Amino acid sequence: MKHPFPGYGYPAHHVAGSLGLWLGEGDGSFTRGFVTTACLSAFQDVPCPSSSAHLKRVLRHALQGGTAFAAGSRATAAFRQGDYSGALLATALGATGVLLIEQLLRDARRLDREKGDGQEK
Repeated sequence: MKHPFPGYGYPAHHVAGSLGLWLGEGDGSFTRGFVTTACLSAFQDVPCPSSSAHLKRVLRHALQGGTAFAAGSRATAAFRQGDYSGALLATALGATGVLLIEQLLRDARRLDREKGDGQEK
């Protein structure tokens, strides 16, 4: 296999694994975290998430939960293998992913509210 990062000295699967990017089949960590968090978030503070705002909140939590679970799984695997820098990197990328999802969906909520305010006037 040709090395996609010439000069870096790491095989492609090591680089992808260290960054938490599961290519191919993967281990399903994101999906497990996504479904688990969606189930938990769906009924917290509301009897039935029927409004658009509640469903968006569940989606935001599910995406964040999937990201955090995948990062945690990768960090655990790296730690068990003695790859402490990989564990730290997976943790940092997971936290960054959760923060990015929060920021992006918060901006989307703000834009939705501004559109709603503009239509009511």
